[in-house]
Amino acid sequence: MNWLHFVSWSFGGALLSNALPHLTSGVKCEPFQTPFANPPGEGFSSSTVNVLWGFLNLVGSYALVCHVGDFDLRRLQDALALGMLAMGLFAARHFGRFHGGRMIERS
Repeated sequence: MNWLHFVSWSFGGALLSNALPHLTSGVKCEPFQTPFANPPGEGFSSSTVNVLWGFLNLVGSYALVCHVGDFDLRRLQDALALGMLAMGLFAARHFGRFHGGRMIERS
């Protein structure tokens, strides 16, 4: 397997992971953070902006996964899990403070 394919599929997984909360928030008509908010990444954007941003992430994910190399979801080495896990953990730690997610503090 070409390592560039793996990198592309990992970024595709990250974009797919990022698309989900934006599309969900947009369809539920709830505001959510986007890079277009003020301040970027902290302020809330409208549900319309979230649907558009989520759809753009979905299109990018599709392009990186389905049009680079010979992706097969049934092959373990072709899994999107690494990119999805990395983006999911980043989003949980970075944006959790806005939505009730708290880091556990040790005493």
